[in-house]
Amino acid sequence: MKIPDLDNHNIDRIIEMAWEDRTPFEAIKAQFGLQEKQVIVLMRRSLSISSFNMWRKRVTGRKTKHTQRRAFDLGRFKSKNQKN
Repeated sequence: MKIPDLDNHNIDRIIEMAWEDRTPFEAIKAQFGLQEKQVIVLMRRSLSISSFNMWRKRVTGRKTKHTQRRAFDLGRFKSKNQKN
């Protein structure tokens, strides 16, 4: 699968977003133009085998990684410690 040329900073940010539970793949696509399958390939290339397997196990079936599968009835989560 073809992945666009990305600098190390963008690759690190994509990996960070992919690990975050509340960041959907659609957000990665909107920001970087990568589809879910491309993110998986990027993660496979960038992580060690054990880290990739741990990540895949974590995100497989997770509702929060797909905008269409998650419910935003009350809007985005905002911590009580977060400033306005």
